[in-house]
Amino acid sequence: MAAGRAFLGAPCSSLAAGARRLAYISPPSRALTPALRRRVSVRCVASASSSPDAASSPEPYVLTTPLYYVNAPPHMGSAYTTIAADAIARFQASLSLPMHSLYYRSVRGQTSKPARILLSERCDAVINRLLEKKVIFITGTDEHGEKIATSAEACGRNPKEHCDTISNSYKTLWADLDIEYDKFIRTTDLKHEAVVNDFYSRVLGSDDIYRADYEGLYCDEKELAENNCCPVHLKPCVPRKEDNYFFALSKYQHKLEELLTRNPDFVRPSHRLNEVQGWIKSGLRDFSISRASVEWGIPVPNDTKQTIYVWFDALLGYISALLDDGEQAGLQQAIGRGWPASLHLIGKDILRFHAVYWPAMLMSAGLSVPDAVFGHGFLTKDGMKMGKSLGNTLEPKDLVERFGADAVRYFFLREVEFGNDGDYSEERFINIVNAHLANTIGNLLNRTLGLLKKNCKSTLAFDSIAAADGVSFRDNVENLVDKAKYHYENLLLSSACETVLEIGNLGNLYVDEQAPWSCFKQGGDSAEKAAKDLVIILETMRIIAIALSPVAPSLSLRIYTQLGFTEDQFRGLRWEDTKWGGLKAGQVMTEPKPVFARIENETEAEAQAGSKASKGGKKKARSKGLVEA
Repeated sequence: MAAGRAFLGAPCSSLAAGARRLAYISPPSRALTPALRRRVSVRCVASASSSPDAASSPEPYVLTTPLYYVNAPPHMGSAYTTIAADAIARFQASLSLPMHSLYYRSVRGQTSKPARILLSERCDAVINRLLEKKVIFITGTDEHGEKIATSAEACGRNPKEHCDTISNSYKTLWADLDIEYDKFIRTTDLKHEAVVNDFYSRVLGSDDIYRADYEGLYCDEKELAENNCCPVHLKPCVPRKEDNYFFALSKYQHKLEELLTRNPDFVRPSHRLNEVQGWIKSGLRDFSISRASVEWGIPVPNDTKQTIYVWFDALLGYISALLDDGEQAGLQQAIGRGWPASLHLIGKDILRFHAVYWPAMLMSAGLSVPDAVFGHGFLTKDGMKMGKSLGNTLEPKDLVERFGADAVRYFFLREVEFGNDGDYSEERFINIVNAHLANTIGNLLNRTLGLLKKNCKSTLAFDSIAAADGVSFRDNVENLVDKAKYHYENLLLSSACETVLEIGNLGNLYVDEQAPWSCFKQGGDSAEKAAKDLVIILETMRIIAIALSPVAPSLSLRIYTQLGFTEDQFRGLRWEDTKWGGLKAGQVMTEPKPVFARIENETEAEAQAGSKASKGGKKKARSKGLVEA
């Protein structure tokens, strides 16, 4: 189970799913170590045929990132989307599953066939965690199309080898970023092709596919810049004329308008809804769903001389991902595993495909549309758009290697208001991470544990409930916890981070005001009050560890284990465990160690070592590294 992905937060009402068929439930894979490298999953079956309680099983929360195009390795934009999705998934895991549905867990490695082991006595805490709300977090790679074949040729590889390499680079980066997905779909998977074929046949049966000539500039973007250049890829579009199959998108103009009128929360945030309404109002045109000149793709079922257009193919990965490897593959089987999706999380550049094309396609096939599509903004660097030609790209792999996953996750979720554009500068990154994680949170824990070790032999003298009796501080913390929960539920991730930091600021202020170090010196009642104050702050740190874990899971785990708990206990946490009263008298804390090291730049490090940095030398930041609890 992943560190911290166990919460009781109910989904935002605007994202609440309608009635769904649920024939199969497969809880998420999670890791067994602080680094979240070994993935663990439990297969749960709940069906009308196997159990009378199946009908009462909770609806799954199905969350997706885009399927990332493998023409190039992952960049910071795709990492940002996936970090946000992982934080949402960790928070959403909540409601109970029936105990009878558990029968084994599988330890997933990098191989395609999971190793099976029986549930053992060590799984008690894991079972408790798994009895919560079913969350299915889907990500993956989009691997078909002309651009893929071209990129592969440029690298001296065949398309399959190229796709394998780039797809694996995504999996590696997600592991480095503590991303704990449940399903990773590749559009070259055989099960995906089966779903695409079934879907195509359904749409064809609805009389929504016809043959016609395609003539125009070949590009996925509708609005072109000067000189017929793609505004996203900044490359000239190629004129093309060929015989293709088309999808009758215009037929669904009024149905899409009705969808947005009936459910304005289908597209979020609200300013993205305005964009989509504008596109639809301007009139929808049928679009080509096949290519006659592209060999690297799924053949059109009724015409193998053509391949299916990459977007008509890739969007169906959200459905095919629901299937398990090795089971019978088909559209109907996949739909029964948890469709429709609760939330599609995407960048704003692909909003048209997800908020216009995709729901129309689903309507044509007689399937439910997703509950919501959320289009977030773009990232810039030092106020400028990033690009290789400008020499200012931001490589997520480099950031993780230098600063660690917690720092990267926290900065982008805290500093970028979710839904809007955001900017990265290294100076701000270092300042924010040092101030919030190393100082406000890390130092509060470290100095409190230091005082407890010095004056109480690292042992709590009171229960946290008794210690806070009659103290208004507890009420203030509980109010902030409720506020953080509201922000998580409503996808206000930056505000959630800010609220958790408020709890840390409140704790630091309380320690400074109460000055327990002075009270211990006075002895008697003053020393007793000081002992209670330390318990109050450590209970606050326990709550912070839970509330922050969707954003910084490894840091939260280190905090929690320093409070005398085990990793299994941490993995078994739910959001309701933020309720005050988790620490008990007699509980022994571990040796105080920094849980998050301050980030230094090289000139600072050299100065501390007594070396003089060269005048005007460029500063390069580095992390001291994370200290394990």
